Amino acid sequence: MDNLNLRSLLSFQAIMQTGSVTAAAKQLGLTQPGVSRLLASLEELVGFQLFYREHSRLIPTAEAKNLAPEIDLLLSNANRFLALAKNIHRTETGSLTMVAPASFNSGPLADAVASFIEKYPKVSISIDSHSPQLARDLVAQRSIDCGFIQLPENHPGLISQPILQSPMVCAVPIEHVLSHHKTLHLHDLTQHPLIMLGQGRPSRHKIEHVFKEAHFQPTIRLETHSVATACAYVKRGLGIAIINKVLAQQYVNDQFKLIPLAPLINHEYGFIYSAYAPMPRLVQAFYRHCIAFFEHASE
Repeated sequence: MDNLNLRSLLSFQAIMQTGSVTAAAKQLGLTQPGVSRLLASLEELVGFQLFYREHSRLIPTAEAKNLAPEIDLLLSNANRFLALAKNIHRTETGSLTMVAPASFNSGPLADAVASFIEKYPKVSISIDSHSPQLARDLVAQRSIDCGFIQLPENHPGLISQPILQSPMVCAVPIEHVLSHHKTLHLHDLTQHPLIMLGQGRPSRHKIEHVFKEAHFQPTIRLETHSVATACAYVKRGLGIAIINKVLAQQYVNDQFKLIPLAPLINHEYGFIYSAYAPMPRLVQAFYRHCIAFFEHASE
């Protein structure tokens, strides 16, 4: 740890994010020469170049790209330490950090968090979205208090508890020939272009499996990894999207409707926390609140 300091790591992270020393200095509230010195000291410490210049931008080397996730974790842990230090003597107040997929965050989680803050107005909450693997690692290492993730989950450093189920539905343009159906079956969809999400993910495997079992071949027009984007394409009449109901409801308007899909395909979300320590008091309160909130919302 000789000569390693947080400001050098922060400078590295800011340059990765902005692509220039000038922008990084502005982001950090430092001078440009100051950021350059911090980067030089980090390069001297690790023993190799971290960036090279291409026109007016700094491009990370392969070594820098390999270091970036570890540096993000180090800085996240440092922030977590500072937050714990500030709140260690508090009882009725405190801070709660969590991670969730972006669509889950802006949809069902937003209402759950709003009602929790109404109940605990002195609690501060930080919510972020990361890739599923990074989210798992951050929670397992206690850099983040808790999170929500699609099940099944088998990370050895996590405990996961089922928290919410949601069926797959069809998002259908309002003028589409199938929009009057109360339920859509696989054979209804085979002659129409589809918008599909999550290639390579468990939910996508489930959809592909039911089509294969029924001996139907879907016609896929568009691939995306965002429920919001899928809904935007549906609104433009580009196809029918097979999507998660609880995430899609936030985007519904008079341009498309959600129709149940048969056979039933369920998404299941879990509440995750680190297996390496007991669940903190505030996390317990939030977990109990979410169980009650989602049970009531599904009634």
